[in-house]
Amino acid sequence: MTAANEDTIANRISRILADRIVTGQLEPGAKLRQDHVAEEFGASHVPVREAFRKLEAQGLAVSEPRRGVRVASFDLAEVREVALMRAELEGLALRHAAPHLTSSILDEAEQATVAGDNSRDVRSWEEANRRFHRLILTPCAMPRLLAAIDDLHAVSARFLFSAWRSEWEVRTDHDHRAILGFLRQGNIENAVAVLERHVQWIGQKPVKSPTGSTRDVFAIVG
Repeated sequence: MTAANEDTIANRISRILADRIVTGQLEPGAKLRQDHVAEEFGASHVPVREAFRKLEAQGLAVSEPRRGVRVASFDLAEVREVALMRAELEGLALRHAAPHLTSSILDEAEQATVAGDNSRDVRSWEEANRRFHRLILTPCAMPRLLAAIDDLHAVSARFLFSAWRSEWEVRTDHDHRAILGFLRQGNIENAVAVLERHVQWIGQKPVKSPTGSTRDVFAIVG
């Protein structure tokens, strides 16, 4: 197998495992067994190890001496850290993207907001929310910055799914509409200010574990 093929397989494995972690199919602390993953995907251990490294880089897995690789746990401090990072990076991206935002892009972003408002479950809301953010930030044309923001959105989605896997409440996103309003007016700094505040809003929800105990889970709802 060539190095290029192994890289493609590693990307596929990491993408599928990331989705399972983000959506809660793989719980925090769950062990990621290299041999099991290799068998499931019909792959050698080389792309599996590379996939695990990609998950670690995204903050979705941790490697522990003598314990192997596990799904990363998270607490309120980590949620706050991700929220602050998102505020800084998305604010930077929007400042650079705003001069290149067309009416067509803003209309698409408004459609994404409406789709989010009408979402009946957390997954469809998260997809619409992520689409809104990508639409208004992508014109910054800074691929490394956008890749870092994408990784933070993946972690944010994980926080969100852990808290609201069920009992999702339909909500109207006034911040998205305010951001679009300021962008249409050419008021970039106000749009950035709303965005930075928006992504730092942290929700709290009690969640029952499989053992029956209850714990508070925190998530970025923006």
